[in-house]
Amino acid sequence: MRIQHNIMAMNAYRNYNNNTSALSKNLEKLSSGYKINRAGDDAAGLAISEKMRAQITGLKAASKNVKDGVSLVKTAEGALQEVHDMLNRMDSLATQSANGTYDNEVDRLNLQKEVNALRSEIDRIADSSNFNGKKLLDGSMDGLQTMNYQKASTGNHDATIDLSIAHDKQFSAGGTKVNLQIKFDTIDGNDAKATLAANGELKIKLKQGETYDAAKIQDLIANADVKALNNLSDDEKADLEQILKDVQVSGKELKIAADDTSVAAADGTADPNRKTGERLTLQIGDTADSFNKMKVNVGDMHAKALGIADLTIADQDGAAKAIQSIKDAINTVSSTRGDLGAIQNRLEHTSNNLSVMTENIQDAESTIRDTDVADEMMAYTKNNILVQSAQAMLAQANQVPQGVLQLLQ
Repeated sequence: MRIQHNIMAMNAYRNYNNNTSALSKNLEKLSSGYKINRAGDDAAGLAISEKMRAQITGLKAASKNVKDGVSLVKTAEGALQEVHDMLNRMDSLATQSANGTYDNEVDRLNLQKEVNALRSEIDRIADSSNFNGKKLLDGSMDGLQTMNYQKASTGNHDATIDLSIAHDKQFSAGGTKVNLQIKFDTIDGNDAKATLAANGELKIKLKQGETYDAAKIQDLIANADVKALNNLSDDEKADLEQILKDVQVSGKELKIAADDTSVAAADGTADPNRKTGERLTLQIGDTADSFNKMKVNVGDMHAKALGIADLTIADQDGAAKAIQSIKDAINTVSSTRGDLGAIQNRLEHTSNNLSVMTENIQDAESTIRDTDVADEMMAYTKNNILVQSAQAMLAQANQVPQGVLQLLQ
């Protein structure tokens, strides 16, 4: 029998410490609600769950961004509703003034006064409509530069052109901003194609004996060959492809005769009525990739941009001409409202998708990180009993050396 070292007590004490440590971890997990409270609990699980937490945070912020975007679009579209109502009233006034039963000096003059007042209000709405200080309808969100290609044929071998092409003013290549210029090239018997040069000049080559409407030319631009730009990063390439897809072409169809060799007015001239700024970019995802960015474009809605700045119905001939100008303005506003409606619908679907992604990733993170209370309570009960048992056995082990006293009597 030994009294210097009580091996049984040491063993009981060691087990008591182990059980106490395990019980402490059980209590920590139950009180915090997390089964991973430090890297030592599960290093791999901690790394995975922290990455998921970062993604969840980004998705929640993106969802808020999307809701702000929907609010902005609704604000712009609501203002355009009033513009529409005023244009319809102006159309009514112009149609009324075009009737021969009215007198210029009194009747049509009074009709003109209302037209002038409505036109001034359209300009005021264009200037004042804003969301969080961001002007919406004054052209500052019109990132598309409208170029007009209009000229009669100057010779027997020139094709007549009458088109308007709206596109982004610049794109990024190798970290440098490059001006985008669209030009029509020579014509031959080969297939039509569009090619973008490194200097930003996009040349459209057409085929002899073919007819091209705005949609065909828009399709050529959207599928332009950009191989000459070999210094593009992946994001820049994606942005450029989106810019080309967003190009808007309108106007009369372009007929190419069999002997045409060039297109008249190959260089476009900027539309003097439109003020342009930068398109609004919404961050609608949790990464900086181009597919998680959405550009919103709203054109200039001033009377000048709508083509009604010099509208007069003070005489019968002017009123007759004004009817078509007003209808064209109504179509322009309708097109803009249609674009805004499409953006709003897309953003609402984006918001739904972000909510579903957040929910599913939160579920995955919870599986890794959160405490399973039922399982932990079983472990807690077991370790609590073991701690009490170890305490009792330690007390018993400490009594064993006292047996030596019996030998010393």
